[in-house]
Amino acid sequence: MTRHIVAMGGGGFSMSQFGEPTALDRYLIGLTGRAHPQVCFAPTAAGDDAGYIHRFLTAYGSLGVRTSVLTLWQDAAASIDRLAEADLLFVGGGSTVNLMALWEAHGVTDVIRQRYGDGALVLAGISAGACCWYTGCVTDSFGDLRPWLGGMGLVRGSFCPHLDGEPERDPMFTAAIAAGDLPGGYAADDGAGVHYVDGVPAHFIAEAEGHAVYRVLPNDVPGPTVIREPQQMTLLA
Repeated sequence: MTRHIVAMGGGGFSMSQFGEPTALDRYLIGLTGRAHPQVCFAPTAAGDDAGYIHRFLTAYGSLGVRTSVLTLWQDAAASIDRLAEADLLFVGGGSTVNLMALWEAHGVTDVIRQRYGDGALVLAGISAGACCWYTGCVTDSFGDLRPWLGGMGLVRGSFCPHLDGEPERDPMFTAAIAAGDLPGGYAADDGAGVHYVDGVPAHFIAEAEGHAVYRVLPNDVPGPTVIREPQQMTLLA
């Protein structure tokens, strides 16, 4: 079966004006290939924030899908069991480092790897929920902004979210790749992302004109330089 991962710099219901679902949310549902898929939301990076959960349930509840929430602060074992029934896992933003630590401690990464490997679970997320699929990222999980090598490594390289929303991230990401502290990867604006099909970047999507994704690679030329390539974007209807 085809395996899908969508890593978004930001956007979707989390960043819409009134918490309404956007074209990105509808795009993710479509990848399941099901009329009424079960969508599981993982608010782990935000500490299972109740307001974030409510926003998800309100947004996705309007889309005709079945919903569930992966919670690790309460009823973790039962919650992880329900993950086995999901068709789409949407991972929210917050602390990437805390997200990965909790997932590893509770065995969530093992469940995800197995179900994704079987092609049974579409994976998606914004910010920390996008960084977690890579081998490295730029994160403010420690308070200050810094490069960090972590994540599940389901796709190669590194990721930088919020490219247009948080200007300090771009120079940090560029410098880290130039110095070899992070492998080359992708930087995405809010409302833009990379869609991987079977581990290969196949589509670069945006929910509005002007939102972009850039591929950033180390340059063989001596000095702190990188190769920066804008990607051809597909505007979601």
